Parts: sequence; structure tokens; C-alpha cells
Amino acid sequence: MKKTLLFNLLLITLSLLSQNTNAQYKHAIGGRFGTANGISFKTFNHNYDRALDLILNFQSRNDYSYFRFTGLYEIHQDIKNADGLRWYYGFGGTLGSRNYKPTDDNDLLLGIDGVIGLDYKFNGVPINVSLDWKPTLEVAPNTGLNAEGLGLSFRFTF
Repeated sequence: MKKTLLFNLLLITLSLLSQNTNAQYKHAIGGRFGTANGISFKTFNHNYDRALDLILNFQSRNDYSYFRFTGLYEIHQDIKNADGLRWYYGFGGTLGSRNYKPTDDNDLLLGIDGVIGLDYKFNGVPINVSLDWKPTLEVAPNTGLNAEGLGLSFRFTF
């Protein structure tokens, strides 16, 4: 009974939030997939040309696992004759933790991020897709450039 009620409330909420059907959107939440998988939340200013993208990534490998929280400030530009398609660039920072296996030693992760990508909002459907490259200058625990930050995001817009 509780699961059915919760499911129905979720459907009603999603249908109310999906009323924004134009090629722009104010907020979006969904998954980011690529080098590291995670959750992405993007929100725009009132002019829809600046956005804050918050990403929580997590990854597990044979020798370590980590989580990272990244905040990006993005500048979005229209692409002429391509409705719903925009390109963007920006910068931000990363804070996280890395756990080494099997010793359970932990390190603090700090980084300075850049981003460049394409963002597409489907017209009439509350779905957004973006493809970006997010290189990171890692400051701690080691210093170096991590250029593996390719990601594909699928988000629900509202």
C-alpha cells in the first residue's frame, strides 16, 4: 500500500514538473556516465546563459575507490540554426576522498576543474542530454593533470 501511494505521488510530481516543454530549462537532475559515474544537478540563472552544475561522482577500482563532489560555473551559448543545442564552457573545483584497498588508507582529493561541452534540451519533452570534457588539475594528494573527464549526462528537466 505504501509503495503504491509513493509511486503514485512520484508520477504526479513528475507530471507537474514536466510542464516546462520549451527548449530551455531552469533545473535538471539525472545521471552522469563516463570515466566516473554519478549524479548531476544543473540550475540556470534567470537569463538561462549561466549555470551551476553540481556533480557527485563515485568510482570503485581494484586498488582504490573514491567519491568526488564537483561544482562548476558554466557559460552557455546558443548554436545558430540548432534549436535546443547549446555549447558551454566553465570552471570550478573538486573536493573528495580516495580510499586505498586493502590498507583502508584515505586521502583528501582537491582539484581545479575546467569544462567544455554540448547541451541539448529536447523540445516538448522534459529531457536534457549533455556531452562534456572535464579535465582536472589535481592539487592533492598528488599534483597532476587528469584529462580523462569525458562524461555523458541524461537529466530530467523542470
